[in-house]
Amino acid sequence: MVPIARLLYRPKVVGRKNVPRTGAIILASNHLSFIDSIVIPLMAPRRVQFLAKSHYFEGKGFKGALSRSFFTSIGAVGVKRGAGQAAQDALDQSKRILDTGAAFAIYPEGTRSLDGRLYKGRTGVGWLALTTGAKVVPVGLIGTDKLQPIGTKIPRIKRITIAFGEPLDLSHYGSADSGRARRQATDEIMAAIHGLTGQELADKYNEAPPAGAVERVKRALRPERL
Repeated sequence: MVPIARLLYRPKVVGRKNVPRTGAIILASNHLSFIDSIVIPLMAPRRVQFLAKSHYFEGKGFKGALSRSFFTSIGAVGVKRGAGQAAQDALDQSKRILDTGAAFAIYPEGTRSLDGRLYKGRTGVGWLALTTGAKVVPVGLIGTDKLQPIGTKIPRIKRITIAFGEPLDLSHYGSADSGRARRQATDEIMAAIHGLTGQELADKYNEAPPAGAVERVKRALRPERL
């Protein structure tokens, strides 16, 4: 797919040399479109794995088999999405991938930005970096929301930019058991992504408003998002 993608879309790729060719590495990217999870594996200089919704692997019949084959081929690993224990289970799966010496991609914002702003990073990426010792390569995607806007299935012919920043060594923040260390490591990653994309900062998590008083209290008592 790489030659076809380069011929049709003429993507601008910056900083490929910043991605180590071997060893565990975390690619932490902003998230604008579904197609981001195809763009990163196609444009990175080595095979990249990432987590994807489990339903992409659970379909029936020919369509289900085609979906499983496609997502497996681009390095996706199925996982149940969710908060709390589900989020920690996903991080544990991510750690197991990094422990094999792989390149692993993650979206610290948690989900796609609907308004183009860069949202506050969830600290799971900080936990992952501090737990595994892997360096983090910030990734800036520009224009993928125009390439495949939310709600469309067929990508448009639009030129995009993907920039790989210099690897970040976050070990100086300390142990992953420290909430402060996780937050500081995550904030440095998000600052590096912002430096690549220049997006407007949202300064909040990308999540729906609390449904009621109970949910507001829960979020106040649990300010950290994985």
